Order: sequence, then C-alpha cells, then structure tokens
Amino acid sequence: MEIEVKENLTRIDKFLVDYLSESRSTIAKMIENSFILVNGNKVKANYNVKIGDIITVEEGFVEEIDIVPEDIDIDIIYEDDDIIIVNKESGMVVHPGNGNIHGTLVNALLHHTSHLSDINGEIRPGIVHRIDKDTSGLMIVAKNNKAHNILADRLSRHEIKREYIALLKGEFLSDTATIDAPIGRDKVNRKRMAVTSINSKNAITHLRVIERYKNYTLVRLSLETGRTHQIRVHMDYIGYPIYNDPVYTNDNCSEFGQFLHSASIDFIHPTTNEPMHFEVDVPKYFKEFIDSLEKK
Repeated sequence: MEIEVKENLTRIDKFLVDYLSESRSTIAKMIENSFILVNGNKVKANYNVKIGDIITVEEGFVEEIDIVPEDIDIDIIYEDDDIIIVNKESGMVVHPGNGNIHGTLVNALLHHTSHLSDINGEIRPGIVHRIDKDTSGLMIVAKNNKAHNILADRLSRHEIKREYIALLKGEFLSDTATIDAPIGRDKVNRKRMAVTSINSKNAITHLRVIERYKNYTLVRLSLETGRTHQIRVHMDYIGYPIYNDPVYTNDNCSEFGQFLHSASIDFIHPTTNEPMHFEVDVPKYFKEFIDSLEKK
C-alpha cells in the first residue's frame, strides 16, 4: 500500500490512524520494524509528514507471537522439491496475523513440511501470493528461496496466469468485459478498497460470462494486475457485486463468504521450466447453490 501525502500535517503515527485499521501504538511498532517507510527510508514515529512524501505500508505485520505447526487437513493438488499447489478452502486465513494466530494455511504447511522458503519471514513461510480468507482455490507455495524468488519475479511481470470463477448478483448482459479502474483504500471504511483516483494503483480485470441465471451471472475472471480485493471491488464498481460478499454488499451473508474461487493457474516451473497447469472445481457449497438456480 502506498500513500502520497498531499499536505503538511502531523506526525506519521497520528496521520496513519485515519488510513489503517490499527492503533497508534501498533502503527508505532510497524514503523519501528520497518513495515512503514517514508520515501523508501525508515523513520521514527514522531516524524512529521510533508507534502510529496510517499508512505509505503507493507502488509503482514504481526506483533510477537509463536507460529506453531498444526495438524490441519489441506488439499494438496501437487508437490515436488520446489513447490506445493494447494486448493485452499473458503474460510481459511492464509497466514497468521493479529487476531488470527491459529488455524491458518501457514500453520498447516508447517506441520506438513519443514521445507518452506523464508523470504517473507517466519509469519509467511512459503507464501508467494495470497487469496482472501473467504476466497477458495489454488495457490502456489514455494519450498525454497530459489523457487520463491523466481516465482515472485514472474508474478510481478504477470507471467503467472490465474483465473477465477465468481457468481455475480444480477444478470450481466454482455458476454465479455474489461474493467480498467484504479484501486485504493476506501476513505470512509479503511477495511475496504475502492475505485478511486486518490493514492491508488491501476487495476485491470477481464470478465467472460459462463452462464446466466435468473438474478445471477456465473463468470470467469482473469487479472492483469493483483490489487487487494481487486475482483470484489471491480464487480461492485460495475454494479454486479459478488454474491454473499460480506464486505462489498449490504446483504445478510452466510459464513461461507463471497462466491469467488481461484479455479486455474498456469505458470512455468521455477526449476524444470516445464509448463504447469492446474484446475479445480468450485467448492461443494458453491456448486450446490449454482445447481439450485434457474437458468435463463
């Protein structure tokens, strides 16, 4: 997350309270541990922000906790000496954080293997990319730093292709669409992202209709960028939010969360350079709900 300061204000820890869902004391600890930088440099919590400052906030800060292996069932689709492909279930947090120190995918991975990359530190071992807690589907995990670096570089250059399946509220009329709209932190609700021109980054999502139902549309989505909540924000922005999304709809949602599934992933293996393709069906609850709908 990047924030550009537009006016001379006050000390950075006080300024960031309005942008982050954290207390001033936690923000101060993030600054001390270099999770927050100004113009690429470490500062102190009493630093006074100035016009033109670029504040970078790195996600994943966790106050001191012990990350322990836990015997949790996970659906491993593929594994070799370099990578693991996991089909993450909806409801599972990817890595520990404040308020979520147990039951995460990382806890399960640490029980499964002692071979995970440590580039992202002890909180996120092996995690090359994430998907939201209530988004299900495919993720790549790196078992060593060499594989991690190669995959992270290819991800940054958009050479890893990921496609998602989502159920949208409403009947989307076009067969295809491209949403090109910048995404940044919502100014009112700091837990949400939004389409905005303020402190935002470009975001592009491609959409293709799979099936239309009465009051719903099943779609396949691919990303050119990987912004936080990108698909969820873009679908809400065009007026067809993802069904059962507790953040981007005002509906009473079930515990399953948004009907969004990481369905397929294509990439070049970091060691063998072989093309890799994996695809998994939507979860049972997702499929049963679709099967109950009336087709158009």
